[in-house]
Amino acid sequence: MEYSDRARVFLTAHGMEPERFPLRDATAAFIGEMELGLAGQKSSLDMIPTWLSAGTIEPGRRAAVIDAGGTNFRAGSVLFTEEGAVIERCERSAMPGTSGSATWDEFEDFAAAQIAPMLEGAEGIGFCFSYRATITPERDGEVIRMSKGVDLRGYEGRYICADLKAALARRGAPDVPAVLVNDTAAVLLAGAGDVRAHGYDGLVGLICGTGQNTCCVVDTGKIGKLGLPAGGNMLVNLESGCFDGWPQGDYDRELDANTNNPRDHLLEKMTSGAYLGELCRLTLRGAARDGLFSPAGADTALGLATLTSAEADAMACGAPGPFADEADAALAGELCLAIFDRAARCVCANLSAILVLTDCGADAAHPACVSADGSVIRFSRAFRGNLEARLADFTAGVLGRHCVIRTQEEATTLGSAAAALLNLK
Repeated sequence: MEYSDRARVFLTAHGMEPERFPLRDATAAFIGEMELGLAGQKSSLDMIPTWLSAGTIEPGRRAAVIDAGGTNFRAGSVLFTEEGAVIERCERSAMPGTSGSATWDEFEDFAAAQIAPMLEGAEGIGFCFSYRATITPERDGEVIRMSKGVDLRGYEGRYICADLKAALARRGAPDVPAVLVNDTAAVLLAGAGDVRAHGYDGLVGLICGTGQNTCCVVDTGKIGKLGLPAGGNMLVNLESGCFDGWPQGDYDRELDANTNNPRDHLLEKMTSGAYLGELCRLTLRGAARDGLFSPAGADTALGLATLTSAEADAMACGAPGPFADEADAALAGELCLAIFDRAARCVCANLSAILVLTDCGADAAHPACVSADGSVIRFSRAFRGNLEARLADFTAGVLGRHCVIRTQEEATTLGSAAAALLNLK
């Protein structure tokens, strides 16, 4: 990416230039952390085994789905057809605990009431639970911590699917197997139909929206901490937003210090929609303090109380934003573009590391499928354009690994249904 000398000198002086870590080195560092996490050694990547497998689903099968997210709770029914997965019913409501405190038992009773009408003809329930949980070999999960502003009490040590089935039994509902899945694994499995239809070589799940995470399919023999034989496949949740192996710049550190989880989720703070706007705002303020703007432009930059990721993305793509002077607007756009370009490089290295470790996408005629969801990957022009350029010139051009990014509506719902049918107990 070409930047003016003024922008490049400023970015380099503050450690914010997109090229600060070469993609080959960044990818190698990521692979190293993945290997440590799979071996059960100290790593910034948890590499959480999900006990879920990938595969294809025969037409005519049906699953019920619960999607317990940060704000919304959804219950639905999904039918797999010759043309793909179809959402037959979907009911949305507020997630318990978002508008006042609720108990864990109240949450599970609510979930049972919402899913019970969806169970007719369903072979299983896919329960997408977007909070930290320890996954068990039975494909259930023990809650570690609630987050995202959801106030549930009494969840400690509770098992999500077991408690749901108990609540359903109290209602006299059918005894249907339930499988726990997190949102990134669900997004990966939403691409299962694409693999069959287009002949893709493997699946990768990517969330890049408010948060950032990836999921991949790993040969069980590579998951050393489980001690399983080779030859099987298991979805592994990287928790990649926690990766800490790349250097931070001045404004990364300033942003991090003002969060409620300093020194945690460092990659997420460089790449996700929750932080990109603020990172751009801090960078613009730094440029104003360093004298890069006109006096009026400096006042504008220093006066920015907030800047959303969508607003920063628009500036990166040529919108003047709040700057009246053309030169100030152009400089602000360059600086915002650099932040989005760097985020794209980070995600490119993340995806490249997965393709190398899992040995996918070596044939350009049969690329890997990156099943993706989230506001940044779907709607940010500055990010998406740069990511696809990096995947073409580095991942394909240098590493010889090929992939395509595919997004679809209701990915977590469709993927949760696939998880249930592919992993019936």
